[in-house]
Amino acid sequence: MKYLSSTLFITIIFLTLSICTDAQIVYTDASKFPLIGKITTETETRYERLPTYLKDKVSRPAIWTLGKNTSGLAVLFNSNSTSISAKWEVLNNVKMNHMTDTGIKGLDLYCWKDNQWQFVRSARPEGKVTEQVIISNMTAEEREYMLFLPLYDGVSSLSIGVDSTAFIALPGILYTDVENPIVVYGTSITQGGCATRPGMSYTNILTRWMNREFINLGFSGNGQLDYEIAEVMAQRKDAGLFILDFVPNVDEAKIKERTKHFVNIIRKKNPLTPILFMESIIYPHSVFDMQTARNIVAKNAALHTEFETLKEDGDKNVYYLKGDNLINKDGEGTVDGIHLTDLGFQHIAKTLMEKINSILQ
Repeated sequence: MKYLSSTLFITIIFLTLSICTDAQIVYTDASKFPLIGKITTETETRYERLPTYLKDKVSRPAIWTLGKNTSGLAVLFNSNSTSISAKWEVLNNVKMNHMTDTGIKGLDLYCWKDNQWQFVRSARPEGKVTEQVIISNMTAEEREYMLFLPLYDGVSSLSIGVDSTAFIALPGILYTDVENPIVVYGTSITQGGCATRPGMSYTNILTRWMNREFINLGFSGNGQLDYEIAEVMAQRKDAGLFILDFVPNVDEAKIKERTKHFVNIIRKKNPLTPILFMESIIYPHSVFDMQTARNIVAKNAALHTEFETLKEDGDKNVYYLKGDNLINKDGEGTVDGIHLTDLGFQHIAKTLMEKINSILQ
């Protein structure tokens, strides 16, 4: 009986300590902190990508729905807490058969350390609503954090938790340059399919590597040169560069029909801003699937013709990136022959960074 009593007493103490530890987490609504990666602040809710006025004006309802996904958005904050927690609710609790839940609807925490953004840990979703300690047992020192939001779901609420004895505040130093953002328009690959976690989409990788704001306008299956999206992009007269990565979502005819007008919409308000055209990646299975190989060649050739036409018309600020080195030549950079793994995203980010630096030097 004494042994059982002692065991019971120890168990009660342990549970009490656990409850006290949980109680020491204090949550703050993330709306109090800067949010980067948005094309405009004029949105229905804070955590989405398209302006409210487009709700009934998009070419296809899917564009508006995908605009609710938070790909490319990140919250910046500062804290001296020994632990960082998050509590968030997603819009749709999306499931897919070729992408991890962490990438679809999880969070990704990074910390500024040794003059770079260092991965801390992911917050893994448990359903529509999740509360989770992301990292604990840290030393109590002030740090700058970046929290990336889900790639393929929306966020209806988000709070960040820290120790009750710690502070959480606006960033002390804004390491990410938001003066001249780089705006990227494109497809599911642009949106982040199928990164294992939010930080591994190529625009989020480049945000960290280049310490510069990237705005993600990737719309899965719907990067189809819709003119209303060009109008939204054109409003960002402060953009340092526009990147167009739409080829996988359009056929040869649509490239010929819509590319020039799409660019002209942007050019009306941004006559000198550099525009970079990206060819389609070379799908690994196109080595074997001859129809796929022919389609890629034809579409990339059509894009190059449009690019050359713009140059001949006098546009001196258009640039071109071929698709033959965008992903790993060994074919190991995709999940399904089309959408990228983290390895593929790192490769495309490296190639893109070299090109961007050459344009903006």
